[in-house]
Amino acid sequence: MTNSIILFTDLAAEASGYTISVVSIIVVFLSLTVLVLIFMAIPKLLEMKIKSSIKKTGATEVAPSIKMDADINAAIAMGLHMYFNELHDEESNVITIHNAPKQYSPWSSKIYGVQNQPLRK
Repeated sequence: MTNSIILFTDLAAEASGYTISVVSIIVVFLSLTVLVLIFMAIPKLLEMKIKSSIKKTGATEVAPSIKMDADINAAIAMGLHMYFNELHDEESNVITIHNAPKQYSPWSSKIYGVQNQPLRK
C-alpha cells in the first residue's frame, strides 16, 4: 500500500514537471508568433496611415522615379568604402607585455585564510 502511494506521488511529481515544461514551451512559441505578426503588420499600418493622410490633404501620391547608371552607383560605393576605411587607426601590430607591480592588499592576503583560526578555550 505504501509503495503504491509513493509511486503515485512520484508519478504526480513527474507529470507536473512535464506539464510545466509543455505549457512553458507553448507560451514561448505563442508569444514569438504574436511578435512576428505584430512586426509584419507594422509596415502595412504605417502605409495605410500615410495613404489616409495623403487623401485628407488632397494631394496625389507621386512615386519617386530614381534612375541611376551603374557608374554612379560604383562611384558612390567606392567613396563610402574609402571613407569607412579611413576611420580605422593604423596599428603597429607589436604586442608589448609589462608586468605591473602588485601592491599589498589585505583582501587577497593568504595569512588570513581558513587554516589560521585562533584557538578557542
